[in-house]
Amino acid sequence: MALIALAADKGSPGVTTAAVALAAVWPRRVLLAETDPAGGDLVYRSAAAHGGPLNPNTGMLSIAATARRGLVPDQLWDHVQPLSGGLEVLVGLGIAEQAAGLAGLWPTLGHAFASLGDSPHAPADVIADCGRISGDTPAVELFAHASLVLLVSRTEPEALARVRDRAAALAGKLHGGPRGAASLANPVIGVVLIADTGNAAKLASQVTDMLVHAQTGARVVGTLADDPAGAEQLAGRRRGRLDKSLLIRSARKVTADLYQQYGAAWAASAQAQQTQARAQQAHQGHGAGR
Repeated sequence: MALIALAADKGSPGVTTAAVALAAVWPRRVLLAETDPAGGDLVYRSAAAHGGPLNPNTGMLSIAATARRGLVPDQLWDHVQPLSGGLEVLVGLGIAEQAAGLAGLWPTLGHAFASLGDSPHAPADVIADCGRISGDTPAVELFAHASLVLLVSRTEPEALARVRDRAAALAGKLHGGPRGAASLANPVIGVVLIADTGNAAKLASQVTDMLVHAQTGARVVGTLADDPAGAEQLAGRRRGRLDKSLLIRSARKVTADLYQQYGAAWAASAQAQQTQARAQQAHQGHGAGR
């Protein structure tokens, strides 16, 4: 199982909508974590399972105190709230100033998110909504623990130029330098385009060519429909058959494609980690018995 981090550069909003849409149709149990240091949106746009508002004090804010004493992955569930549709979320910070309470804890959180899939009690993938990022955004410290970093971008020329440059910068930070299109370095850096469904395939091909030419090591891994009505339904502000919306239909295709390409590798990685953990436990038990 895996940690998938979603982020965007300046001028490319839509990360939260993309994260919620992908989490809503994820094929395995998933925890949606709002890890944007600037603050989360779900507490304002989504209702809790009991019909009332989400508790802004239970989530990233409450987990800060726990993480200072060390964080076992299963402890994440103590800070999770279910949405009205059943999606389990770790509610984000209320305001950017609260991010100071997480200073130094981002690697600890990243490790816990990445390890949640190995939990013997409640394993789950984690989709982290990291919001808009820049070079000094602390949420970038999660990326080293991720299996996949997805940069969300719209298709205006300036947005595509920014996502190209951001992908190249992340490749340098995470992989030690630019990579070719065939690179298998972890975490994999991918781009999700928010595009009109009519020309999505053509745009994806063109943007992938641009990313390869720039030696970013990234490529387009899918497109989400530019569907304002579907986004309003997803946020609970509009009635309608959400499962029939272009947004959710496109999100299903993205998740299916991601699992077809990376699912086996994620499962193998999780199995290898579990084998290593059992070996360490056996070694410690043998040492204690001497």
